[in-house]
Amino acid sequence: MRTAAVSLCTALAGLMAAVLAPHPAAAQGEVVVYCSVLNDWYALAAREFTRKTGVKVTLNIKGSGETFAQIRAEAGNPRGDIWWGGTGDPHLAAAEADLTAPYRSPILDALHPWAKRQWEQSRERTVGIYAGVLGFTYNTEVLAQKKLPAPRCWSDLIQPIYKDEVQISNPSSSGTAYAAIATLVQVMGEDKAFAYLRELHRNINQYTRSGPAPSRNDARGETTVGIMFLHDAVAEEIAGFPLRVVAPCEGTGYEIGSMSIIKGGKNPENARKWYDWALSAEAQALAKDGKSYQVPPNRDAAAPPRAPRLEEIKLVNYDFAKYGSSAERKRLVERWEKEIGSLPK
Repeated sequence: MRTAAVSLCTALAGLMAAVLAPHPAAAQGEVVVYCSVLNDWYALAAREFTRKTGVKVTLNIKGSGETFAQIRAEAGNPRGDIWWGGTGDPHLAAAEADLTAPYRSPILDALHPWAKRQWEQSRERTVGIYAGVLGFTYNTEVLAQKKLPAPRCWSDLIQPIYKDEVQISNPSSSGTAYAAIATLVQVMGEDKAFAYLRELHRNINQYTRSGPAPSRNDARGETTVGIMFLHDAVAEEIAGFPLRVVAPCEGTGYEIGSMSIIKGGKNPENARKWYDWALSAEAQALAKDGKSYQVPPNRDAAAPPRAPRLEEIKLVNYDFAKYGSSAERKRLVERWEKEIGSLPK
């Protein structure tokens, strides 16, 4: 009996310790996140969200162009619940195609106007979760080895001295590359922009699948110049690679990285939990720890020190409504595939 009593006391003590000790939130179902942000950020965000809410996170990682295509293909039976990150243009196209659901977060009024404007333009179906500037980066060591001048403008990148020295992603799979096309159209006019892209093609050594890939390849000396959103290159520069970032002298575009709830997803309540949490200042602060250096949307979240400063860069008046429409996106990408992507190397 004494042995049984001791065992019972030990068991009760263990139970009380388990109750009183700090522990993660109880299991609260799952959420499937279609994810178009950098690896370190999404891994950190998923872990922290589960710790805070108890909701299990399943991640599906693709570029924003590929994610948009997947959501469209799954429209009759969505497998995802929420689409987090990636350029805003395909999010707006998904909203226009009725593939995403309207939602008003209680945190909406804490956001900067540019983030909230994305929500308004999409009829409440997508919201800005960061801002990033389009530009390019170059590897200072490779540049010196090849005795090339540092590029400063879009016009520099089509000079013959940069033959096979430039990388950009493919607009068929990457929202970054589509944003580059839309930017050049707004800087130069459409026909001049496509004439520019034909000349640039001669200097391209690879069209990558994802938008951040040129910055990673540039950091490792696999190309001299990469065209991408500047925050992707800043992450590599901070990691110690010999990169310099450039906002082109003629002017450039910018993205409003976005988030959308997928219409018909199987876990709508948990999708809304992720949405609200991702807009909080607490969640936005994780971006820096996840090596992402965009401008955050929440007014209470401080921008990382190395994030591009929008007010110091010559930006075009980017027409998100026009270039975020599915028809305009389809038209420009098809023109690129016909006139540029089909050219021999």
